[in-house]
Amino acid sequence: MSAQCEVVGKKAAAAPISFFERYLSLWVFLCIVAGTAFGQAAPDLAQAVGALEIAHVNLPVGLLIWVMIIPMLMKIDFGALHEVREQKAGMAVTLFVNWAVKPFTMALLGWIFIRHVFAPWLPAEQLDSYIAGLILLGAAPCTAMVFVWSNLCRGNANFTLTQVALNDLVMVFAFAPIVALLLGVSSIPVPWDTLTLSVLMYIVIPLAIAQFIRARLLRRGRAALDAALARIGPFSILALLATLVLLFSFQGGTIIAQPAIIAMLAVPILLQTLFIAALGYGLNRKLKVRHDVAGPSTMIGASNFFELAVAVAIVLYGFDSGAALATVVGVLIEVPVMLWLVKMVTRTRRWYERALPASA
Repeated sequence: MSAQCEVVGKKAAAAPISFFERYLSLWVFLCIVAGTAFGQAAPDLAQAVGALEIAHVNLPVGLLIWVMIIPMLMKIDFGALHEVREQKAGMAVTLFVNWAVKPFTMALLGWIFIRHVFAPWLPAEQLDSYIAGLILLGAAPCTAMVFVWSNLCRGNANFTLTQVALNDLVMVFAFAPIVALLLGVSSIPVPWDTLTLSVLMYIVIPLAIAQFIRARLLRRGRAALDAALARIGPFSILALLATLVLLFSFQGGTIIAQPAIIAMLAVPILLQTLFIAALGYGLNRKLKVRHDVAGPSTMIGASNFFELAVAVAIVLYGFDSGAALATVVGVLIEVPVMLWLVKMVTRTRRWYERALPASA
């Protein structure tokens, strides 16, 4: 392992959770209130903003989403991919859970709870849309916050960096086919043209821009990249919150009429998060993967790239869709649940390491 890669890895995963990130659930709740109030007080203005679109892409939201996603994608170091062989078992668990299990269990839980358990209390015309939103969440493993979760559970920095790079590479090619497959299995029409456009707009192009900016900054040294990321990081969170205000300006009426919808959507998301975390952690222990690798391997599957899920839901189904609302519920519950999981991974370290060889 090169010294440069080791330094880069430590930088990537060493930042503690920021003030904005720690209280993200609170900010999302305040956005629900602000957006709902805005939509009720100025419905014409909210509709006018929603009408600013080209080829079914809302221009204000498109701009906000790029501001939200590009700083996160600038953290990805594809040069770390050669380190995959260093922790093959942990990487195999990451790929298996993220791409062979997680999207499908999310679709299954959506079918159980949205189609059956909670169906009598949900708007019938939005059931397909709610399930679509859950599928989008399940098909988007975490890209940015996993660095925070890895640091908090004392994860291996180089492994974290490498698994994120590998997952983003897989996501470029696998996201659209998996989403389309699960939508089809769920008997939801698959808008292939819009789905392909979404992948192009919110994965391929931002990733290319982010990597171009990253390369230019690295020519001036690692310190230049770190300084730039520190400066633009808050704008990413602010763009997410602004997007949520706009979204809830359309969703406010539904929430006021049926506030329990958010709680019902949260149930399958919460169960999915806990199941995927337990599966990843258990598989890593079974394969005798080091604890500092098992932590980030578990966290990337349990967490979601919710920024991408929100963006694609809006493009595919619109601001006022159940899909958009479902993805935002994922944002609402992610931080407190992930912080609890971090504590569990940290507290169970001794139990975990009893299964490892003495030299591990």
